[in-house]
Amino acid sequence: MNYRHHYHAGNFADVMKHVLLVQLVRALQKKEKGFLYLDTHAGRGSYDLAAAATGDTHARAPEWPEGVGRLWEGGAIPEAVADYVAQVRAFDRSQGNVGATPRFYPGSPMLVSLLARAQERLVFCERQPDEVKVLRDRFQFSDGVQSREADGYGAVRAVLPPLEKRALVLIDPPFEAQDEWAQIVGTVKDGLRRLPGGVFAVWYPLTERAKVDRFFMELRRLALPPTLAVELIVNPPAAKMIGCGLLIVNPPWKFADEAAETVEFLAKVLAQGRGARGDLIWVVAEK
Repeated sequence: MNYRHHYHAGNFADVMKHVLLVQLVRALQKKEKGFLYLDTHAGRGSYDLAAAATGDTHARAPEWPEGVGRLWEGGAIPEAVADYVAQVRAFDRSQGNVGATPRFYPGSPMLVSLLARAQERLVFCERQPDEVKVLRDRFQFSDGVQSREADGYGAVRAVLPPLEKRALVLIDPPFEAQDEWAQIVGTVKDGLRRLPGGVFAVWYPLTERAKVDRFFMELRRLALPPTLAVELIVNPPAAKMIGCGLLIVNPPWKFADEAAETVEFLAKVLAQGRGARGDLIWVVAEK
């Protein structure tokens, strides 16, 4: 596996994914009862944005200035986006940054750990040994957190159903494997069989529309519960990756309304070309 997320940390895709992730956690926390959070492709948990400018063999342009960098000064932003920015700022400062621009960025494991209550349980899975080592070091003294060197797809089968009877599962693969889409479909199927009411969030890149449409078609064959796709397009059509999406199976009550406001705002702020927009697609409509 060649993917290293620190080159992309804090970019537009991270911003979109993490704003919505914060919204999902907040929505589930409206109930007092805790839940399991499972991160299938956790990475190292947090990232030094200074490293984003260093490639394996040569310098490279960091991506965070076109992502979290555009939100750093705050201003008139929706409540959900402001919540996300506040969490990132607090983490950045906690790591010692006193500069005017962000330096330390929380990945999804760190971000959720910052939001988690005592009654939440967090399981982070990562296959790359060096990433797992960093992940374990960061959370070794954190109660209710387990970091596993494991195939995240298999972990869904291993940990569901949880004792909590509630779960939020983030499936955020690097999309390097030829059968990545099929693995996701199979994992969602397994997860729903074990926990029909679980919330499953799947991040995906927007490169070829045909691939995403086939993905939706395969999902519909599973007789899914209500399933929403939130998509953000920031680049012109000629770009290799024009945007990204987050598919949410069993979205919490009123989540779609909040997500619509979020993605509409992000499309304006994070646009990198004409035609930037945010879309909501009901893959399986609410009844």
